[in-house]
Amino acid sequence: MTDDEVIELVTSLPGVDVVTASAENGAPEVAWGDTFFFYDPERGIPADRRFPFATIVIQDYDGFDTASQLNRPGVFRVNVAAGRAGFTELFGYPPAEQAGHQDSYDYAVLDQFIPHPTYAKQGWVSILNPTGANAERLRTLLTDAHAVAAKRHK
Repeated sequence: MTDDEVIELVTSLPGVDVVTASAENGAPEVAWGDTFFFYDPERGIPADRRFPFATIVIQDYDGFDTASQLNRPGVFRVNVAAGRAGFTELFGYPPAEQAGHQDSYDYAVLDQFIPHPTYAKQGWVSILNPTGANAERLRTLLTDAHAVAAKRHK
């Protein structure tokens, strides 16, 4: 599954607003090229109050988020707000226990679900360059995260 296919899938869901960070939309330079998915069917939520339910990151954020080594050619990471239940289902422990498991993961491995290197405690999960069965599982996680975001919106 390519990053473009992820974007196509998520933007096909109702009420999704997608923002790809750029100079034109005032995003910080470090985020240019990264994509953020919001549930905002009326496009009326102020930018400072929006919170994505999924993102695609294509580069390291020096000094903050480098564990996935995203500066490698062709590597991207899809991040999903899986919530406590989705996170626990994937990893066998709740997000609150991530600190005790932090060293158990290779955050740069391709095509394997991992706790988000920075936001795992908030129930976020990640995968780099998903394929096959993991791409199918990612589709489910994305649609579930969309449904949760839509429910919260109401």
